[in-house]
Amino acid sequence: MSIVLTEAAADQVRRQLQRRGAGFGLRVSLKRTGCSGWAYVVDYADAVEVNDEVFEQHGVNVVVDRDLLPRLEGMSLDYAREGLHAAFKFHNPNVKESCGCGESVSF
Repeated sequence: MSIVLTEAAADQVRRQLQRRGAGFGLRVSLKRTGCSGWAYVVDYADAVEVNDEVFEQHGVNVVVDRDLLPRLEGMSLDYAREGLHAAFKFHNPNVKESCGCGESVSF
């Protein structure tokens, strides 16, 4: 099982961790919300919990709760600038549909 982090995303995570001054890596999670049911959550990972899986991509650790892996397996996470906006972009082959505003997905 794996989650892929592009070089652009890894560079952004490294910059954020450097600014923060601490952190083990990036935690990728899901929460129930929105019209389609699930939203991605990206946060700092300061520690690895018992139920966590760790993936290393381009020198950056990506931490995911094992219970979420069936929904996140094969996902790639990119970081892109579009005009004045910059954000992480999720490309998940497990998504069945997403809401019109793009804030939530269903599996």
